[in-house]
Amino acid sequence: MSYILAVDGGGTQCRAAIAALDGTILGRATAGSANMATDPQGAMASVVDAARAALAAGGIADTPLSSIHAYLGLAGANVEPDHSSLIAGLPFRDTRIVEDSVIAVRGALGPNDGVMAVLGTGSVYGGRRDGKMLRAGGWGFVVGDQGSGARLGRALMEQTLLAYDGVVPESELTRSVMRDYGDDPNRIVAFGTTARPADFARYAPLVFEGADRGDAIAMAVVAGAVADVNAALGAIVWDGCQHLCLTGGLAPNYEHRLAETFLRILKPVRGNALAGAVELAVETFASPQA
Repeated sequence: MSYILAVDGGGTQCRAAIAALDGTILGRATAGSANMATDPQGAMASVVDAARAALAAGGIADTPLSSIHAYLGLAGANVEPDHSSLIAGLPFRDTRIVEDSVIAVRGALGPNDGVMAVLGTGSVYGGRRDGKMLRAGGWGFVVGDQGSGARLGRALMEQTLLAYDGVVPESELTRSVMRDYGDDPNRIVAFGTTARPADFARYAPLVFEGADRGDAIAMAVVAGAVADVNAALGAIVWDGCQHLCLTGGLAPNYEHRLAETFLRILKPVRGNALAGAVELAVETFASPQA
C-alpha cells in the first residue's frame, strides 16, 4: 500500500503526518528544525527523522521510505528554487518541495480567497486572490523575517548590549538578560555569533511578556515588530479583502495589536499548515492525473 508523507518544516521544528492516499492520517511526529535557507542538509535530515517517527506512530514502521510519496512545505524553500539535488538525496519514492507559505495558505484558507500571515521563528505572508497566489516576506533571518520571533530575540540582545553601554536606559528585561549571561556582555556576543534563528526566537515570548508588563525596552521592540507586520499586510491585503488569518507560534501575541484595518477582517484559521500539506499531497499524488 502507498502512503503519503506531508511535512510542515519551520525554523523551530519539523511536523510530519503519514496518511493514506485518501488523506486519512495514520501517524504524526515532530523532529528538529527544517529551514532550507539556513541548513538545507539539516532540514533534509529532520524530514527523514520525522517521517520514520510518523510511520512508527502509525504502527507501520516497517514501511520502506522508498515507497512513500512526500510533499514537503519547508521554510526557506523559496531562497533556492532548484531543489533537485536535495530531492535526489532523499529516500522517498517521489518528492515535492514547496515553500512553507504554500501549505500555510491552504491550511488557513482552504480553497477560498484571503490572506494569511505566518508569524513564528520566521515570518512570511501569503494569500490567494481570484486563483492567483500572493506572497510577501519570507526572505530569511539575515535580510528579512521582520516581526518574527528570531528578529524579536535578536533585537532584545541588541538593546541589552546598548543598555549595558549606556546608550539606552536599562530596563527590567535587559537586566534580566544580563543576569542570565553572568553580567558578561562578551557571553551575549558569543551566543550571537553561533545562534540560529530558533535560538534567538526562544526570547520572543519574554519580549511580549515584558511589553505586557510595561517594560520600556520590550514595548519599543514590540512596537517596531507590529509596525513591520502591519506594513507587510498593507502590501498584500487588497481593498475588499474580507479574510485575514494569523498562524504560527506568535500569532496570539499579534492578533490584538494589529491596525484596525486588519482587525476588522481577522478570522480564525480553517486548519494548520500540516493539514494544508496533507490536502495538497493528496491532490498531487492521489489524483487521477498524478
